[in-house]
Amino acid sequence: MKTSVTDLAIFGGTPGLPEKLHVGRPNIGDRRKLDERLREVLDSRWFSNDGPFLRRFEEALAAALGVRHCVAVCNATIGLEIAARVLGLRGEVIVPSFTFVATAHALQWLGITPVFCDVNERTHAIDPTQIESLVTSRTSGIVGVHVWGEPCPVDEVGAIAARRGLRVIYDAAHAVACSYRGRMLGGEGDIEVFSFHATKFLNSFEGGALTTNHDELARQARLMRNFGFTGYDQVESVGTNGKMTEVCAAMGLTSLESLDWLVECNRANYDLYRQHLDGVPGLRVYPYDRTEKRNFQYVVLEVEPTRAGVSRDDLHRILQAENVLARRYFYPGCHRMEPYRSADPKASARLPATERVTARVLSVPTGPNVSPERVVEVCELIRLVMANQTEVVARLSGARPVCAS
Repeated sequence: MKTSVTDLAIFGGTPGLPEKLHVGRPNIGDRRKLDERLREVLDSRWFSNDGPFLRRFEEALAAALGVRHCVAVCNATIGLEIAARVLGLRGEVIVPSFTFVATAHALQWLGITPVFCDVNERTHAIDPTQIESLVTSRTSGIVGVHVWGEPCPVDEVGAIAARRGLRVIYDAAHAVACSYRGRMLGGEGDIEVFSFHATKFLNSFEGGALTTNHDELARQARLMRNFGFTGYDQVESVGTNGKMTEVCAAMGLTSLESLDWLVECNRANYDLYRQHLDGVPGLRVYPYDRTEKRNFQYVVLEVEPTRAGVSRDDLHRILQAENVLARRYFYPGCHRMEPYRSADPKASARLPATERVTARVLSVPTGPNVSPERVVEVCELIRLVMANQTEVVARLSGARPVCAS
């Protein structure tokens, strides 16, 4: 265990943790079951096109989320694009800038203009008090994001949408196994879109799903993910290739069966981080609502530089050097990325909370691949840095940059 700042690798001390600790290292679940399923896929020669594992995965996920329909797709970005097409979105759609850039790209790809809305600085979710002022005659919808698995202000967003005649999509990439007012997320708004990318705690190697309680929306989504085919040689509408493969569905089903164990691993690590980091000046561990179901997939720190004495970026550089591959989610914000930065160069002035959050947030390693002992070591490292901020800042001013991986 390091005892002083001079021990830190970035300042020429000894190397950091013996192995790299990643944010979002893939989970596998029950390897034996997965191997059996993969052999079954290979033996069946049915690799895609609505195979048996796809149907089982959709049915199991719909049951777990308490929704009528689950439409599995090859990834969540395609899922968002299909959702936007199904709902007939056009013109402008209001979306937070504090999200993964795919949320905005899915709209832009379809010729829809994302209009960035500020977030609530405490929750990091879209701020409903800012939405209505952004509605114009060209606005057709709202995309809310359940950041960190904490639900958007669903009731407030829904009320605005109903009042202004707008459609609602929820980007639920973080929100599998999370609830809102006692019901699982998946049936809010018109459509919700989940991600099962390899880095998600419930993964299908790569994949996603649209969920809805609307029969017609589900029917159209199924058509669109398969080129619009209604029969062997019959095409009813324009579509794309959004199908999930059987191998991915087999992984998704295996991961879903391990859900309780995965959540418990995440919860235990989150509680350890809280135990060892609560009370550190200038450092906030993002709080989850423990009265609802949460997946605890992310352990998110907020560094307030005035009180902490170091910036988030200072802490990030040191952790990277020590083999703790923390992530600056969702830095620097969609509005500062292209093509949005050039299209609206003054957006930062309208998004003060987003600007502050993107400068403070740091996600640290967790999940089944990170042992309790490693969590404690990461916490001790962070406490060391925060307790010696004056020396850290002085040394960093002369340190060579460390590249993020």
